[in-house]
Amino acid sequence: MSRVGKYPVSIPSGVTVTMAGKVVTVKGKLGELMLDTKDDVETSVAEGKVWVKAKGESKRARAQWGTIRATINNMVKGVSQGYKKTLDINGVGFKAAAQGKKLNLSLGFSHDVIYDVPPGIEVKTPAPTQIEISGADRQRVGQVAAEIRGYKPPEPYKGKGIKYSDEFVLRKEGKKK
Repeated sequence: MSRVGKYPVSIPSGVTVTMAGKVVTVKGKLGELMLDTKDDVETSVAEGKVWVKAKGESKRARAQWGTIRATINNMVKGVSQGYKKTLDINGVGFKAAAQGKKLNLSLGFSHDVIYDVPPGIEVKTPAPTQIEISGADRQRVGQVAAEIRGYKPPEPYKGKGIKYSDEFVLRKEGKKK
């Protein structure tokens, strides 16, 4: 069983953490994130650190203890440094273009796929075959990357499609005579 909950979350300079009832608010240079904590945990801010404690010894309280601590740590890191995912596009004629709050994807379909970027997320295309997704909320950045990848996941024979930059696509051998 993990004991990640017992470690405090240190607050770097430039980041403020406030508590209002069960709501934890983290503000930094990249934005503001809020978390509604559960009844099973108790959070407190003291001496530049956030402490999370389980209110009981139930299985749910122990699970929420580590989860809430990890989420607060991700929020603090997100508003101070931010999170970034990079997607690569492989395939003849496959490309992407960011236009304001829309991402235009040409993926070999009879039409272009237009993805509306949610608020709080920034999408850039440094090259026509590369997409950079960045933001303060780790969950949202990962979700947007997964949704974009979902339009055309990489296939195992030629590797065509959208993949994470650090993803390895296991290639299969083609049909033999």
